[in-house]
Amino acid sequence: MAKQAYARATEIDPIDRLEEKIKLLVEMVTRLRGEQAKAADDNARLAQEIDMLRGRIAGAQGAQAELEALRAERDAIRDRVSEMLLQLESI
Repeated sequence: MAKQAYARATEIDPIDRLEEKIKLLVEMVTRLRGEQAKAADDNARLAQEIDMLRGRIAGAQGAQAELEALRAERDAIRDRVSEMLLQLESI
């Protein structure tokens, strides 16, 4: 009888270890799924942020182009005014 009880106990030990390993594996898979969901959320948020920043860059580039055009126009007006002043001085 003692041999049978010992035999059953030794047979159950591997099953207990297997059960514990399976529980740990399930916990790990659950944790990894949570981390994956968080990473996907972060990725989506960062993608939106990138799109927003690209829009701001495009706006800044448009403003830069407009500024350059206004400076060129200002220089052209300055040149014309200088020419008119020279013409007035010569009169």
